[in-house]
Amino acid sequence: MNSINHVFSALSDATRRQVIERLVARGGASATELAEELPVSRQAIAKHLLALNEAGLVTSEQSGRQKRYRLTPQPMGEVVGWMAEVGAQWDARLGALRREVGDG
Repeated sequence: MNSINHVFSALSDATRRQVIERLVARGGASATELAEELPVSRQAIAKHLLALNEAGLVTSEQSGRQKRYRLTPQPMGEVVGWMAEVGAQWDARLGALRREVGDG
């Protein structure tokens, strides 16, 4: 659950979500490339990438003088799995409530 909390925390920031969208569209990018597309500085992008990295959502590799970042799907899969589990629990509770009040 702790890793899921990190993912939700990382995704709570709109700029980080934009970074993820850009990485999906590009397949990977450097902080400089991302800063050219977003209305924030390269240093701010680097901090957002660090938060995404700490949540396990991106990895980096050195390419010449720059680090290139790409998404790692596993943490998102864990979050989706958790959400599906919670959704199923709510569906079961709502179904029981419907049966109790005679609506289903």
